Amino acid sequence: MDKEKLIPSLRFSRYIDAWERHKLEHYLNVSNEKNTEEIFGKEDVLSVSGNYGIVNQMEFQGRSFAGASTANYGVVNTGDVVYTKSPLKSNPFGIIKTNKGPTGTVSTLYAVYHPKENVCPDFIQVYFEQYARMNRYMHPLVNKGAKNDMKVSDVNALKGDVIFPKIDEEKDIVKYFSSFDQLITLHQKEYDKLLIVKKAMLEKMFPKKGMNVPEIRFKGFTEPWERRKVGEVTEELDQYTTLKSGFPLLTSSRSGLMMQNEYRDNTSTDNQDTLFSIVPMEACTYRHMSDDDIFHFNINEIVENGLVSREYPVFTASKDNNLFVIIQFLNSSPEFRAFCREQKMGGTRTRLYYKNLCRFELLLPTEKEQDQIAAVLKHFDNLITLHQRKIEKLKNIKAGCLEKMFV
Repeated sequence: MDKEKLIPSLRFSRYIDAWERHKLEHYLNVSNEKNTEEIFGKEDVLSVSGNYGIVNQMEFQGRSFAGASTANYGVVNTGDVVYTKSPLKSNPFGIIKTNKGPTGTVSTLYAVYHPKENVCPDFIQVYFEQYARMNRYMHPLVNKGAKNDMKVSDVNALKGDVIFPKIDEEKDIVKYFSSFDQLITLHQKEYDKLLIVKKAMLEKMFPKKGMNVPEIRFKGFTEPWERRKVGEVTEELDQYTTLKSGFPLLTSSRSGLMMQNEYRDNTSTDNQDTLFSIVPMEACTYRHMSDDDIFHFNINEIVENGLVSREYPVFTASKDNNLFVIIQFLNSSPEFRAFCREQKMGGTRTRLYYKNLCRFELLLPTEKEQDQIAAVLKHFDNLITLHQRKIEKLKNIKAGCLEKMFV
């Protein structure tokens, strides 16, 4: 590649020098520092996570996976670079991360490197954060020095080419991506907190087993909740049509109701004569088979009319009932989970047909109280969705920058 082409398409304006191609060993030395005297114990054992970087096993996973002894484990100092050779789904050649925490140890399945003075250690992590770049780098090296379950030997993992800028530009790039990570972490914490609060609200806004009133209730409501079967408070919809209707195909998943082409990257069929069930706006549908006894119900809030497989039941609330409240209870109730387990009739999958769903009993208040409960829970859902969308947007922007800000 010509030197003048070693320039990223997007960079900070104050930098004009071309980036330089070198072997990774130009920036890293293999570390031979071992925990020979077991200075570090099991509480200091580290792991490498694709999402969280280098983490302490005890703090992150609640336990250490080390054997009886951590002698001969590699010592990882702050700023050291660690390559884990264990394949992950999206990056079969492993991942490289920089240790930003305190000193610890890693098993012999990891390779540890000391950065030289000509590189910003955190830049190496950012450089390889794009899994496609990591896979392209490691792929030619796999056949060199492969041994046992190790993809690439410690030394040979440094034999590939990288294209890095000068260290000042590296530091600015690291700082830029660090700001993305901080924003993503901020919204992730808010998202996780809201999920916890909503779960607690669901537990307190619906009666516990053996009770007929909830722990938390709106002012003015005192009557006990009434036990009703799902079949008494919902109505099945049985409208069918084909793709000729122009209605989009939908998929009901545990992540929500979504366009099928977004869920699978393509539709499951293009047969114009196949009959599908129509899911009108504000109707509910669900996948009627489960491998783990969990069924997730989704209300259509994305299109006026959508299509799902005829195997998917479609229903709405009967008069004087709020579908959103019914679905919130079904999606969170331990009692309903136990009911679902009872539907297994042999085999590995559980089937929950609508006629069987109709037999499940739940406690419900008056429609007016249902509507107030729905308003509160929808507020939480809107906040959760807001943070989720911000997280996805930031991750997409970051992914685009990881593509354009490197050669």
